[in-house]
Amino acid sequence: MRNIWTIAKRDFKSYFTSPIGYIIIALFMVITAKMFNATLGAYIDRSAMFQAYGKGPNIHEGIFRPVFGNMNVILLFVVPFITMRLFAEEKKQHTLELLITAPITMLEIIFGKFLSSVLVVLAMLLPTLVYPLVVMSTASLEIGPIFTSYLGTLLLSTSYMSLGILYSAMTDNQIIAAALGLFSILFFWLISWGAQAAGPVWGDVMQYASLITHFENFSQGVISTPDIIYYISFIGIGLFLTHRTLDSYRWR
Repeated sequence: MRNIWTIAKRDFKSYFTSPIGYIIIALFMVITAKMFNATLGAYIDRSAMFQAYGKGPNIHEGIFRPVFGNMNVILLFVVPFITMRLFAEEKKQHTLELLITAPITMLEIIFGKFLSSVLVVLAMLLPTLVYPLVVMSTASLEIGPIFTSYLGTLLLSTSYMSLGILYSAMTDNQIIAAALGLFSILFFWLISWGAQAAGPVWGDVMQYASLITHFENFSQGVISTPDIIYYISFIGIGLFLTHRTLDSYRWR
């Protein structure tokens, strides 16, 4: 565990030795803040319209489900640029050989680098906690659906990372790694769109394979074991393929 944490700290700090880490977090904060303000304004307008009927729209459904939906779309495009450098840069600078021959296991290297990207995403999500606090200062808000939405967002983001780190291990070109990661994530996002045209059997398979389908329960305040198993399995497969890729690189 100490080796994993050492690698994670080193890589996490490296994001902020150049402007890229600050730029990514700043852009994420600005975009999500604008979307939150727009969603909050639309919710207030709708609430005023519904006052005549004595009941307004649900706060979580009206504000936070759209906010988390938009947040996950932004992360879809951001995460590949976080993971693209993890192994590609090591290969380009010829430091991967030193890392592989160090007295640490391949799994420790992979988990360390994976954890560093998780820490970056947590650093991005942390400022967004102000959004529920803003709403709670003026209205009653259920904490449960907010917690599950953050949990689902983290699981979804780490699934993105498992693909991004795989492609970073396959090439020494960071742009290629980011592009392949982005296209793969989009594929697993959009695969459910063709489910209805694929027939009952393949349609169910495509629906189940979709990354975003398994987020729906989390966004509604439900923690579903099958959804957690899906995300953990997705992450595990991505990291396993990363291990096999690096293992083959070691013997070249």
